[in-house]
This record gives sequence, structure tokens and C-alpha cells, in this order.
Amino acid sequence: QVQLVESGGGLVQAGGSLRLSCAASGSISSINAMGWYRQAPGKLRELVAAITSGGRTNYADSVKGRFTISNDNAKNSVYLQMNSLKPEDKAVYYCNLSYYSGSRTPLFGSWGQGTQVTVSS
Repeated sequence: QVQLVESGGGLVQAGGSLRLSCAASGSISSINAMGWYRQAPGKLRELVAAITSGGRTNYADSVKGRFTISNDNAKNSVYLQMNSLKPEDKAVYYCNLSYYSGSRTPLFGSWGQGTQVTVSS
């Protein structure tokens, strides 16, 4: 079983910054990628940013130049530095992990419980 523990959400004024953290633990043999998704009320969950274990990154167009994703493979952790936050960034942010639990096992996925990010105008 794998657990993802997120932290760092909160309330910030427009133009401010927040840093989200997510640490994975449990039966993880190797990590394929980790990422952050977000879901605003009435909207579908969408990818914000992702990073492979090798450091390859992918960002949603709406956050490019403002958000930076990074990881620490030794700690099975991923971080999201969010700068120049806008009211439209308000959402619940979810950490996502894709991983292998052993050799010759399929790729599994796991979600965190979510952390609220609120940006006031």
C-alpha cells in the first residue's frame, strides 16, 4: 500500500506564492513520475505539472512561467513552487504518483488526499 502526504496549501493574495509538498511512502520499488493535478468546483481535474524520475517536466500552459515542479528521488517527494498566483488558480491540488511495486509488476497509480489553495483578489 502506498500513501501520499501533501502539505503547503492555504490562503494567499493574488500575486503571492505558495509551495506544495508531497511525500510518498509504502511499497514503492521505483517511481515513474510524480505530478500535481487540480480541481476547481464544477470543473474536471486537470494536470498542472508533472516530473519523471529522470527530471523531465511537463506543465499546463496556464501555469508555465509561474509554477515550478521539482523532485527529490531519495525522499520520494515532489514539490510545486507556485508564484504569481491568480484567483483562477484556486482549486484543490492533488499529488499523483505512478510507480512500480517490484520487478515485473505493472505500473500503478496513487493519489493524495488533496490540499486546498485559495487565492484572493
